Amino acid sequence: MKTWDEYALAWRELHGGYDPRTGSVFVRGWLRFAYTVARIAVRGGATPAVVTGVGVALSLGVPVAARLPLLAAALVALSAVADSVDGAVAVLTGRASRAGYVYDSLADRVSEACWLVALWLLGAPGWLLLCCGGLSWLHEYVRARAAVAGMSEVGVVTVAERPTRVIFAVAGLVVAAFAPPGAVTVVVGVWTVLAAVGLGQLLVAVRARLR
Repeated sequence: MKTWDEYALAWRELHGGYDPRTGSVFVRGWLRFAYTVARIAVRGGATPAVVTGVGVALSLGVPVAARLPLLAAALVALSAVADSVDGAVAVLTGRASRAGYVYDSLADRVSEACWLVALWLLGAPGWLLLCCGGLSWLHEYVRARAAVAGMSEVGVVTVAERPTRVIFAVAGLVVAAFAPPGAVTVVVGVWTVLAAVGLGQLLVAVRARLR
């Protein structure tokens, strides 16, 4: 099985040249954690498709569990772990594929929609959630189209990447358990602002690289 350094090199090739060993402490720690869990999952016979399916199933349970916000928050966190582990399992088992990348991205968007629905059920206004989700999805769409247009690297790690969405989804659900409904709206509002800033960062980077 691949060592951490071997895994990091393979992961870099699949993620636009971004080396997980050189990111922030949080990014390095998260990806190392995913690598460790993936090693255990591979020994147990897990495949990338199975882990992706588990992650989507957990996310589908988030709006169902919205009346128990702390449980919903735990489901978001677990689905985020599955989302990182499925890619790690693919790298460790040599099963990374272009089709798998597409399915994983689709699973991410479905999961994020489920999280937003849960926050709507807990009092966040629908129009704000639509703005938040739309900006987040535009972020991914722009990066995907830029890759098709010839941007081979990540471009820039923005303030609105997937980990940020996980953090704010969990934060919104936890806040809903202890604070008035208006507090959830504040959390989603901050998330939306970061999504807009992140999209701007990405557009600047794309313009600089695709001139």
